[in-house]
Amino acid sequence: MADLPGYVRSCLQTGHLAMLAILVSGGIVLQVLACALYNNWWPMLTVVMYVILPMPLLFFAGSESIFQESDSSWVNASKFFTGASTVGSIAIPAILKHAGIIGWGALAMELSSFFIFVIAIMCYMSMYDEDGYSSMI
Repeated sequence: MADLPGYVRSCLQTGHLAMLAILVSGGIVLQVLACALYNNWWPMLTVVMYVILPMPLLFFAGSESIFQESDSSWVNASKFFTGASTVGSIAIPAILKHAGIIGWGALAMELSSFFIFVIAIMCYMSMYDEDGYSSMI
């Protein structure tokens, strides 16, 4: 990739950003459709988990990477709370379905929205890993 001209690299970078925007937009559309199609807005509870998800990393981890071993209890606590928020993003729709509040279609859209967001995050991290930049800065 280093032997490509600057304008080609810039064009490829723009394409990556457009793909990320399409993935995130698709996840948001599925999230809203899960509520609007079935006239039941309870699945929007997962949006709370999506907002809470990066907060421990922003507040406690600082500039340390979450992928490395750490002796800091703050970093370990941030990893735990981030994992708990991730599990909550899957558990809330499953609990709502088990309680009979939402249907199978809304559950499928909620879970597919979650997996689209995960794919977008992984693409973002791999995009900036190739350039040599840290994705946690």
